[in-house]
Amino acid sequence: MVKRLGLIGGIAPASTIDYYRLLIEEHRARTPDGAYPDILINSINFQRFLSLVTADDRKGMVEYLLTELDRLARAGADLALFASNTPHLVFDEIEPRSPLPLVSIVEATGAAAAAQGLKRVGLLGTGFTMDGGFYPKVFARYGVAVEVPGVEDRAWVHERYFAELVHNQYLPQTRAGMVEVIGRMRQSSDIDGVILGGTELPLLLREGAPIGLPLLDTTRLHVERAVARLLALDT
Repeated sequence: MVKRLGLIGGIAPASTIDYYRLLIEEHRARTPDGAYPDILINSINFQRFLSLVTADDRKGMVEYLLTELDRLARAGADLALFASNTPHLVFDEIEPRSPLPLVSIVEATGAAAAAQGLKRVGLLGTGFTMDGGFYPKVFARYGVAVEVPGVEDRAWVHERYFAELVHNQYLPQTRAGMVEVIGRMRQSSDIDGVILGGTELPLLLREGAPIGLPLLDTTRLHVERAVARLLALDT
C-alpha cells in the first residue's frame, strides 16, 4: 500500500514550497517509474508558533505542534516532518507523544556531516536555533563539534532572517553578509563546514559563487531522509 508523507509547513511558507518541490524531485529520482509521492501539507499559523517560541513557552509549542500532527494523522499521513529547524527545539519532547513517526532534520544533517568526515561545523539559523543547543547535542553523538557566530553576528543573522528571509526576500547584500559571517567563524573557530540551520538559508546560499566550505543544506538532507523512510514503509 502506498504511504503518505505529512508535512508541518508554514514556518515559513517559502521554505515549505521548497520542501514540496524537492520531495517530488527526490521521490521521482528514487522510484523506477518516476512516481509522484503522496503528500499532505498542514500549513500552520506562523505568527502563532513564533509567539510561543519568542515567549519560550515550550509546553505551548509542544501542545500546538502535537495538535497539528494529529490533524495530519487523522487525514491519513503515515510519516511526518517539520519543514523548519526551529520546531526541533522541542523535538525530543514531541517525538514520544507524536501520533506519527517523525523524521528529524537534525539527525539527518548530523549523519551527513559525519559521512562527509567533517569535525567542526558552523551553525547559521534563527537565534532560537543558534542558541537552542539541539544541534550540538545531536552532532556530539556523531563526533562533530558545532560552533555558532559571535554575539553581534548572531544578532545580525537573526534580524536578517525575520526582516527578509521569512518574507521570501533574498538580497545579494544579505548573501554577502552571511558569507562574511562564515568567514569570521572559519577564522575564529577553524570550522570545516557550515550547517544551513534555517530552511530559508539554502534559498539564499544554495546558488552563487562557492564559499570554500561544504554547506550542509538541511532542507535537502531532510528531504532525502524523509523520502528514504517513506519508500521503506511502502515495501
